[in-house]
Amino acid sequence: MIKIYIDTDVAYNNFDYEARTLIKAFYPKRTITMEECDAFMQVNIVCKENLLKISFYDSEDKLILEDSKEYVDIKSTLDRLLYDMLVRITGNEQPWGMLTGVRPAKLAYAALEQKKNPKEVVAYLMDNYRVSERKAVLALEVATNEQRVLEGIDYENGYSLYIGIPFCPTTCLYCSFTSYPLALYSKLVDEYLNALLKEMEYVANAFAKRKPDTVYIGGGTPTTLSPQQLDLLLTNLFAKFDLKDVKEFTVEAGRPDSITKEKLLVLKKHGIDRISINPQTMKQETLDIIGRRHTVKDVLDAFALARECGFENINMDLIVGLPNEDISDVEATMNIVKGLKPDSVTVHSLAIKRAAALNMFKDKYKELSINNTNEIMNLTYDYAKSMGLEPYYMYRQKNIAGNFENVGYARPKSEGIYNILIMEEKQTIIALGAGASTKMILKDGRIERVENVKDVKNYIERIDEMIERKRQAFTEYNVV
Repeated sequence: MIKIYIDTDVAYNNFDYEARTLIKAFYPKRTITMEECDAFMQVNIVCKENLLKISFYDSEDKLILEDSKEYVDIKSTLDRLLYDMLVRITGNEQPWGMLTGVRPAKLAYAALEQKKNPKEVVAYLMDNYRVSERKAVLALEVATNEQRVLEGIDYENGYSLYIGIPFCPTTCLYCSFTSYPLALYSKLVDEYLNALLKEMEYVANAFAKRKPDTVYIGGGTPTTLSPQQLDLLLTNLFAKFDLKDVKEFTVEAGRPDSITKEKLLVLKKHGIDRISINPQTMKQETLDIIGRRHTVKDVLDAFALARECGFENINMDLIVGLPNEDISDVEATMNIVKGLKPDSVTVHSLAIKRAAALNMFKDKYKELSINNTNEIMNLTYDYAKSMGLEPYYMYRQKNIAGNFENVGYARPKSEGIYNILIMEEKQTIIALGAGASTKMILKDGRIERVENVKDVKNYIERIDEMIERKRQAFTEYNVV
């Protein structure tokens, strides 16, 4: 364990969070605590009279390193001083430096809006946040492409629409999203759709004066719906909302074991062209470990079928850092994906959430190794570039393998506009369905949220309450 002791007279509530997050980046396998314990290391943070002092002690209370600095902005001073000391102690640097937030490209985006040139943006990230040069360049590339893709989006009068289908063929070992195995919940799907259509009708009426720029149907796995259920959902969606000017409509087909020709033809009938087919990996042993009950061949067949049905904008999601995979496995996956020529590829670094089986049942899976490295991330970047794909959106998560990032790469004009909007928080996103979170961007820049309950049965039973939550929020914040 690593124990943190804080003594301060400064009114800053995030000392604990900032210290924990940075220390955890350097010591990912250590438990960080503020409780009395026999610790591998103790970190004392004392902040008084405009002086910040940080001291590191070993398990025998011997001083390892101590440094201090006067401050004006306590957060930036704490982050820089603590980060620099951790580098000196461990001899390691973090690819994203002292950045702990989920949206590193936002800094680059803001710098571009301030008319900084590309060299100035890179230098700004490296000097102020200790970001490595390669990651600073990545953030710049992402921000530059975001600006290009978002040009012409009406943030004030438009909005984006998310529709959640929380069912999956099976639940993956690493997954903590709101998803329910279809075999156990199949009898609830029709009831769920009825509740969803009711919520959809309310939102369509409430937002009648505004037109959606993007629509995203995600989950879960939307294509767990039967062709008839999928057609019912889409027919109602197009009947209730004015979608003639929508700039993007995405359906996350996701699992290849949920994709059939009949379902793809339903999507094409409604004019939907952008879908995802997500293998996560092309290594069969890994698919078996993580609970993906499909084969690599199923992925290849589903992709070929989608092309045969006329889909010209197909994304593929991959995860690096999956159990027992190394750089050679990732390279083998990238080679197969490159041969398919998808229009976009999203590379996720495995993030193990508290609710995931891989975390909840650690003893059962203790023999599995989780490995992600700078070399692996650089490999995926280089492969994407060789496929003619450019980085266009990026985000990070807590507990992410190797403290890296998730990056979306795409051919020009094949980017996922919705993905950028949800990351950059520039447009209101109205979210429908179990576990969906509506995010309202107000005129003064504030963000307000309206949450739906996660449990499918609760959502069905309490649909009127979910609608009333939205009604009250839309009225209070005057967003309709």
